[in-house]
Amino acid sequence: MPKIVFLPHHEICPDGAVIDAEKGESICEAALRNGLKIEHACEMSCACTTCHVVVREGFDGLNEPDELEEDMLDKAWGLEAESRLSCQAIVDGDDLVVEIPRYTINHASEKH
Repeated sequence: MPKIVFLPHHEICPDGAVIDAEKGESICEAALRNGLKIEHACEMSCACTTCHVVVREGFDGLNEPDELEEDMLDKAWGLEAESRLSCQAIVDGDDLVVEIPRYTINHASEKH
């Protein structure tokens, strides 16, 4: 069973986390199933960037992003070469190290 290491995030997992993922599920699904409340404003329909993550290790073991995901990623805050929408990044079998960016762009739930 592949493991996903989440690097520390100030709100979601301050100490970081290591979770088990099912082959064929998205990074977002695995996180939510394991109690990590990663934001996903569009309910995982690839219509926002709130679930944006940076895959620090294991990026090449994920499915290829499609054109819609790439278009959405262009709008993400802090975009990097290894950025993915966690709702679209499907776990294959490789372990992953994932960083959740400090900020997301979510006009529906911005905290003031």
